[in-house]
Amino acid sequence: MKNIIKLSPVLVLAGSMSLGYDLLLAAPIATIYAIFVAMLVADKSFNDLIESAISSVKEIQIALFILMVAYALANSFMSTGVGASIILIALKIGVTAKTIALLAALITSILSIATGTSWGTFASCAPIFLWLNHIVGGSIPLTLAAIAGGSCFGDNIGLISETTIISSGIQNVEVIKRIRHQGVWAGLVLLAGLIAFYISAIIMKLPNEVGEVSKAIDNIPENVLTILAEKNLSAYKLLEQVKEGVPLYLAIPLLVVLFLAFYGYQTFICLSAGLVSAYILGSIAGTISSFNSYLILVKSGFVSAGSWVIIMMMWIAAFGGIMKDIGAFHPISKLVVRMSKSVRQLMFFNGTLCLLGNAALADEMAQIVTIGPIIKDVVDENVVGSKEDIYTLKLRNATFSDAMGVFGSQLIPWHSYMAFYIGTASVVYPLVKITALDFIKYNYIAIFAVASMLILTITGLDKYIPLFEMPSEPDVQLKKY
Repeated sequence: MKNIIKLSPVLVLAGSMSLGYDLLLAAPIATIYAIFVAMLVADKSFNDLIESAISSVKEIQIALFILMVAYALANSFMSTGVGASIILIALKIGVTAKTIALLAALITSILSIATGTSWGTFASCAPIFLWLNHIVGGSIPLTLAAIAGGSCFGDNIGLISETTIISSGIQNVEVIKRIRHQGVWAGLVLLAGLIAFYISAIIMKLPNEVGEVSKAIDNIPENVLTILAEKNLSAYKLLEQVKEGVPLYLAIPLLVVLFLAFYGYQTFICLSAGLVSAYILGSIAGTISSFNSYLILVKSGFVSAGSWVIIMMMWIAAFGGIMKDIGAFHPISKLVVRMSKSVRQLMFFNGTLCLLGNAALADEMAQIVTIGPIIKDVVDENVVGSKEDIYTLKLRNATFSDAMGVFGSQLIPWHSYMAFYIGTASVVYPLVKITALDFIKYNYIAIFAVASMLILTITGLDKYIPLFEMPSEPDVQLKKY
């Protein structure tokens, strides 16, 4: 009974989220409740618990600073024309009904990496590709799934994605190392998805007429644009930039960030290089009027991060510190160990737990902050091995938490992601009734990501994916109880 009471703060956090409370409210409520529980059943003093909470927050300080800079860079890329240039470069290829889903997935994948937001990417690209799809006679479900899958791709591997940063912070791993760990795997998932979209288009015998993006944007009803501007102003501004055109060299800041990340430079260096290069090229292109106006862009990014995600993360870290102090997660940890015959099986159950948690909470961020500390505890308390090997397991935990949250959301009909997708798509393309099944049945990127992650982990086939191999026995071993 005492163990159940210790774990009850997790139920309070999950219950608050299911009742519609924002994490910014749910996290403090759960933390305060956890303090009372700890004092009641674990004989902890208030001062000791506050110290545990503060110590836990100190551990994620680097993640909080990264979040601030990431939000500033995302703001910069959306406003200076970096995002619009990515779309325009890809559309220069020429779009037909056979290639629109493939191209939509590719563009949204790159744009979501550049902007760090799946919701913003979807809101920006859905009007373009749905109406372009309308013009060339493509498949609505296929194109919808491509936009959704690509939009979430950067949320799982982007340097400036809050889910990437937060899931890494909870597991105490560096963002750049996490991205390198899963980079090749993620690229193969995207490649397989692009091929599947094209094969599906061929099987559907879609036509080969080339469509023009300017014509597609002109076809968007004025009332739709008005609603989009009200719901997502940054998406509307990006749409305007695509229509009016921006210099294609504005895509260079993204290439700079990706190049530095690929070669393993520290996260702050990568993000700062993106900020500097976006300012220089934006000034040349005329998308930035002055240095002061650019500083305002950066400042607004800091403000956006500070108004929600940083505060929320501090509360979640405090919550995790208190729960760890009283050993709240030990029962779940021991249960997973009892079910596991090897470290690989244990890690497989961690991934499964993330997916089930996402389905139960219907919110990827709620899953990351609720299940993340649990799977961290599972590894910390039950696996022995070298420091390097344990760190690799933590990298896999961070990838599980993020991938099962972001990609898993697209396979769960009642998920908050799905509600946003359906609502946005219905607004920007009101000609047909859009349902959750339209997003799920052809969402190859999400299907391949979730399935391959679990299969590669349990079978050991991840050793054939560069940088993705996870250590197993005898290098790491389960503790004996």
